[in-house]
Amino acid sequence: MRPVAIVSGVLALVLVAVLVLVAVLSAQRPAPRSDRLVPADVAHGTPLPQPEPLPAGLDLDAWAAAQAPGTGIPARVLRAYAAAEITQRAATPRCRLSWVTLAGIGRVESNHGRFGGSEIDADGVARPGIVGIPLDGTNGTRRVPDTDGGRLDGDPTLDRAVGPMQFLPATWARYGEGDPQQIDAAARAAARYLCAQRRDVSTGPGWWDGVLSYNASGEYARLVWAAAHRYANRPSPQ
Repeated sequence: MRPVAIVSGVLALVLVAVLVLVAVLSAQRPAPRSDRLVPADVAHGTPLPQPEPLPAGLDLDAWAAAQAPGTGIPARVLRAYAAAEITQRAATPRCRLSWVTLAGIGRVESNHGRFGGSEIDADGVARPGIVGIPLDGTNGTRRVPDTDGGRLDGDPTLDRAVGPMQFLPATWARYGEGDPQQIDAAARAAARYLCAQRRDVSTGPGWWDGVLSYNASGEYARLVWAAAHRYANRPSPQ
């Protein structure tokens, strides 16, 4: 066999070996997080599947315990999302808010109160408290001077988002009651905020308008949509 042929054969074998190795390594990589897999056709205005409304007399503890394994959401946090849906539907029935939208926001904002090692305790409080970065106009943020003397966020110079649903102090002053680190209070405030302006968030335009008012980022809204869609289409508990 000619030397050139031998070299060509060796190179071909090396190439095949490299391709096999790449395929094996690719198969071993962790799968992407499902709440970040946004279908290519999801755009502003795409409606979100709406689960059946939760009944007013629902046993929230039992419901949350049953749903938690299939969603990956702590039962205590699920209870807060469900209670906020029921309360808000009674207050603004035309808004038709579902807990899955609140869960989508909670997933993106703080991983349901677990950001940075925090946990939601039995009383529904994030411990340690969740406080965002100072809004100083860098890192893609807008500059937001302090509005609460640092009472909620501990920063007397600039505002920071606080709590598992990440409210700015000024927004909390308008929509929230009590402690923004408490998940029941935070979920109720998020529900009020989403249903403001007489929105119907069961429609595509209404849903996107509400979520974009929460955070004016198209990528943010797409991530919330993907997470909420996953919760809405989870298998029913057996």
